[in-house]
Amino acid sequence: MSGPRASRERWSAFTLEEQLGNIGSEVGRAINAHEAGDERLMEGAINRALDLFLATFEVALKANKDMHRIKEVIRARDEFMSLFYKESFDIAEARKIESYFMNFAYIARSRR
Repeated sequence: MSGPRASRERWSAFTLEEQLGNIGSEVGRAINAHEAGDERLMEGAINRALDLFLATFEVALKANKDMHRIKEVIRARDEFMSLFYKESFDIAEARKIESYFMNFAYIARSRR
């Protein structure tokens, strides 16, 4: 699903839980790449996550979803980005953020 620009039409067919769960996969990849010291993989995962955040935001706006949902997506994106642009990387905080997203993946999977 994640490419240079996620297909907005396909992305809009996913539930919010599926969207955030997919974002969580990229969040985890970025964190793991950072831990491994692989700058190239980390940047790729960050860029894919940002594209998926944008896709989620655009789909919510187009569908006239409530502002609480849109604010939550923006807040989650900001928390994710703060991991990589603070003075120091806090792995405990990173794992909490990763867990937040992965909970959505578990919810989405359990509803199938």
